[in-house]
Amino acid sequence: MSSPTSAPSAPAKLPRIVAASLVGTTIEWYDFFLYGSAAALVFNKLFFPDSDPLVGTLLAFVTYAAGFAARPLGALVFGHFGDRLGRKRLLVLSLLLMGGATFAIGLLPTHATVGTAAPVLLTVLRLVQGFALGGEWGGAVLLVSEHGDARRRGFWAAWPQTGAPAGQLLATGVLSLLTALLSDAAFTAWGWRIPFLLSGVLVLVGLWIRLSVDESPVFKEALARAESHGDRATEKLPLVSVLRHHWREVLIAMGARMAENISYYLITAFILVYATTAADVSRQTALNAVLIGSAVHFAVIPAWGALSDRVGRRPVYLFGAIGIGLWIFPFFSLVDTGSFGLLILAVAVGLTLNGAMYAPQAAFFAEMFATRVRYSGASVGAQFASVAAGAPAPLIATALFAEYDSATPIALYMIAAALVTVVAVAVARETRQRDLGEIGAGDLRDASPDPAAKAVTS
Repeated sequence: MSSPTSAPSAPAKLPRIVAASLVGTTIEWYDFFLYGSAAALVFNKLFFPDSDPLVGTLLAFVTYAAGFAARPLGALVFGHFGDRLGRKRLLVLSLLLMGGATFAIGLLPTHATVGTAAPVLLTVLRLVQGFALGGEWGGAVLLVSEHGDARRRGFWAAWPQTGAPAGQLLATGVLSLLTALLSDAAFTAWGWRIPFLLSGVLVLVGLWIRLSVDESPVFKEALARAESHGDRATEKLPLVSVLRHHWREVLIAMGARMAENISYYLITAFILVYATTAADVSRQTALNAVLIGSAVHFAVIPAWGALSDRVGRRPVYLFGAIGIGLWIFPFFSLVDTGSFGLLILAVAVGLTLNGAMYAPQAAFFAEMFATRVRYSGASVGAQFASVAAGAPAPLIATALFAEYDSATPIALYMIAAALVTVVAVAVARETRQRDLGEIGAGDLRDASPDPAAKAVTS
């Protein structure tokens, strides 16, 4: 039976599959990032008003980090059922959960109205956001990876990754527009709710598109082959199989995410605190710099993905990890000038280097795992790392800045993360052009990771 990755109909379906994944991930990341920007800008005043400004920001980032804490749980639950029931159904559920939680945040009463219940409710909804996002990423990238041609998988799988900068672009753009049109008092009083309520409309659009696509052909063929041989159609406990047969790949994925995840949240979330405090840059200026940088990030991700198809996942990933470690000191120096042009340069170069890690990540992680545990493996590796990386990054950076009143400790923190990623990727096996249909069709004992795994040849 021919591999579905090379089926003639696959290329024709890819644009629709990519659009469904991209629209869904854009909405999910819009919701998630919107919270991060609001935490830096207004949540300290609305939900933690009894604290001084910097401590209030720290508390707001604690609730921000809570969303990351729920992502591994989402990865476990969605990964389990995604490997048993398929990718599509779980992607629809994740979109509904994320959109509902975000819309509800827009309706929340503040501390002035209900007291301490306000931050509690905020934290609960943030946990729902994190749970949904923990299941979204793996399903979205697998739906594209398992439909596409192995020779261009890096390029196609990079498109769902652009949902992150697209969501950041959308969230920051809406906030930037509102802060430009409204006074600070009006924005703090009610204007901040508009972007959250807008999520309800976006979710309806995303559901309409996502419901129109087919299930992954690799997943369907793996089920058919297993059933034809009298084997189990799916793993009863995918997580157990992942930890038994793919523990090395899980650790590599976690290490690979450290520099990528930490750098992203320092550049897009913590910068809103640092630039307005240390460089005396206006909130509007900082938001605009992130807005422009996110547009650059969106543009470079497919290019990095395409390059990984030509030279391999590891070289591109290593370039980004080393590059961000070298760029972090110049990054803060440029922000310190207070110049809008140099602030844009700092963010744009930083996100370009981040893209060199983030772009090949989708194909790289998908190619590490067998079909019957791929959703669980990729999700667990990616989302467990987020607890140690992206979750505390703005919190640690803000605490270091409050303690030392300097960017140097923050830069050293970023360099340490880059070193972890370099080591993890350096010891990984190259996975470029691996045929996803050839691993996981039978029992995992016959599909364990092997450096001699077959590659697709033209």
